[in-house]
Amino acid sequence: MWLSGLHPWRGHFDGTTFGVNVTVLNFTQETRGDGPTLHVHTYDEIFIVRRGQGVFKIGHVCIEAKEGDVLFGPANIPHAFKNNGDTPLETIDIHLSEKWTQKDLVDNDPDWWLRPGAATLR
Repeated sequence: MWLSGLHPWRGHFDGTTFGVNVTVLNFTQETRGDGPTLHVHTYDEIFIVRRGQGVFKIGHVCIEAKEGDVLFGPANIPHAFKNNGDTPLETIDIHLSEKWTQKDLVDNDPDWWLRPGAATLR
Protein backbone atom coordinates (compact mmCIF):
# COMPACT_ATOMS: atom_id res chain seq x y z
CA MET A 1 0.00 0.00 0.00
CA TRP A 2 1.43 3.39 -0.96
CA LEU A 3 -1.15 5.61 0.76
CA SER A 4 -3.60 5.16 3.60
CA GLY A 5 -5.78 7.25 5.88
CA LEU A 6 -8.15 10.07 5.15
CA HIS A 7 -6.59 13.32 6.40
CA PRO A 8 -4.43 14.78 5.10
CA TRP A 9 -3.51 12.82 2.01
CA ARG A 10 0.15 13.23 1.15
CA GLY A 11 2.35 11.03 -0.96
CA HIS A 12 3.10 9.85 -4.45
CA PHE A 13 4.22 6.88 -6.46
CA ASP A 14 6.10 6.77 -9.73
CA GLY A 15 4.65 4.49 -12.35
CA THR A 16 7.99 2.72 -12.62
CA THR A 17 7.21 1.15 -9.23
CA PHE A 18 4.24 -0.66 -10.78
CA GLY A 19 5.42 -0.84 -14.40
CA VAL A 20 2.82 1.66 -15.67
CA ASN A 21 2.94 5.03 -17.44
CA VAL A 22 1.08 6.92 -14.71
CA THR A 23 2.38 8.76 -11.67
CA VAL A 24 -0.04 9.85 -8.94
CA LEU A 25 0.57 12.66 -6.45
CA ASN A 26 -1.60 13.65 -3.53
CA PHE A 27 -1.31 17.19 -2.26
CA THR A 28 -2.86 19.14 0.58
CA GLN A 29 -2.57 22.92 0.43
CA GLU A 30 -3.30 23.78 4.05
CA THR A 31 -3.95 27.51 3.88
CA ARG A 32 -5.25 30.18 1.53
CA GLY A 33 -2.60 31.06 -1.07
CA ASP A 34 -0.76 27.74 -0.83
CA GLY A 35 -0.08 25.89 -4.06
CA PRO A 36 2.58 24.97 -6.56
CA THR A 37 4.27 27.73 -8.54
CA LEU A 38 3.88 28.06 -12.28
CA HIS A 39 5.42 25.05 -14.00
CA VAL A 40 5.14 22.80 -17.04
CA HIS A 41 5.33 19.08 -17.83
CA THR A 42 6.09 17.32 -21.12
CA TYR A 43 3.03 15.10 -20.57
CA ASP A 44 -0.68 15.59 -19.77
CA GLU A 45 -1.93 15.95 -16.20
CA ILE A 46 -5.37 15.44 -14.64
CA PHE A 47 -6.35 17.24 -11.42
CA ILE A 48 -9.08 15.86 -9.15
CA VAL A 49 -10.23 18.21 -6.39
CA ARG A 50 -10.88 15.91 -3.46
CA ARG A 51 -11.70 18.57 -0.87
CA GLY A 52 -11.82 22.36 -0.62
CA GLN A 53 -11.66 24.92 -3.40
CA GLY A 54 -8.97 26.47 -5.53
CA VAL A 55 -8.14 28.51 -8.58
CA PHE A 56 -6.29 26.71 -11.37
CA LYS A 57 -4.33 28.59 -14.02
CA ILE A 58 -3.94 26.43 -17.11
CA GLY A 59 -2.33 28.38 -19.91
CA HIS A 60 -4.10 31.75 -19.99
CA VAL A 61 -7.34 30.42 -18.46
CA CYS A 62 -8.16 30.66 -14.74
CA ILE A 63 -10.77 28.23 -13.42
CA GLU A 64 -12.36 28.18 -9.98
CA ALA A 65 -12.82 24.56 -8.92
CA LYS A 66 -14.28 22.85 -5.87
CA GLU A 67 -14.61 19.41 -4.34
CA GLY A 68 -15.49 16.83 -7.00
CA ASP A 69 -14.28 18.84 -9.99
CA VAL A 70 -11.80 17.37 -12.48
CA LEU A 71 -9.50 19.51 -14.65
CA PHE A 72 -7.12 18.73 -17.50
CA GLY A 73 -3.67 20.22 -17.99
CA PRO A 74 -2.32 19.50 -21.48
CA ALA A 75 1.34 18.68 -22.05
CA ASN A 76 3.67 21.66 -22.45
CA ILE A 77 1.06 24.17 -21.16
CA PRO A 78 2.19 26.12 -18.07
CA HIS A 79 -0.08 25.73 -15.06
CA ALA A 80 -0.38 26.40 -11.33
CA PHE A 81 -3.07 26.31 -8.68
CA LYS A 82 -3.78 27.98 -5.35
CA ASN A 83 -6.04 27.31 -2.41
CA ASN A 84 -8.53 30.19 -2.39
CA GLY A 85 -10.75 28.91 0.39
CA ASP A 86 -10.83 28.85 4.17
CA THR A 87 -10.24 25.09 4.40
CA PRO A 88 -7.44 22.86 3.06
CA LEU A 89 -7.38 22.14 -0.67
CA GLU A 90 -6.71 18.46 -1.36
CA THR A 91 -5.98 17.29 -4.90
CA ILE A 92 -5.08 14.06 -6.60
CA ASP A 93 -2.78 14.87 -9.51
CA ILE A 94 -2.50 12.18 -12.17
CA HIS A 95 0.61 12.58 -14.33
CA LEU A 96 0.44 10.58 -17.56
CA SER A 97 4.08 9.57 -17.31
CA GLU A 98 6.00 6.84 -15.54
CA LYS A 99 8.01 9.54 -13.71
CA TRP A 100 7.09 12.92 -12.27
CA THR A 101 9.18 15.62 -13.91
CA GLN A 102 8.51 19.32 -14.11
CA LYS A 103 10.18 22.54 -15.07
CA ASP A 104 9.45 25.46 -12.74
CA LEU A 105 8.83 28.77 -14.50
CA VAL A 106 9.03 32.43 -13.53
CA ASP A 107 5.52 33.74 -12.90
CA ASN A 108 5.38 37.39 -13.99
CA ASP A 109 1.91 37.69 -12.42
CA PRO A 110 2.09 35.94 -9.01
CA ASP A 111 -1.20 37.49 -7.82
CA TRP A 112 -3.26 36.05 -10.71
CA TRP A 113 -5.30 33.93 -8.32
CA LEU A 114 -6.50 36.93 -6.26
CA ARG A 115 -8.41 38.62 -9.08
CA PRO A 116 -12.10 37.87 -9.58
CA GLY A 117 -13.38 36.66 -12.89
CA ALA A 118 -12.06 33.11 -13.05
CA ALA A 119 -14.32 30.72 -14.91
CA THR A 120 -16.33 28.49 -12.58
CA LEU A 121 -16.88 24.79 -13.36
CA ARG A 122 -20.52 23.73 -13.31
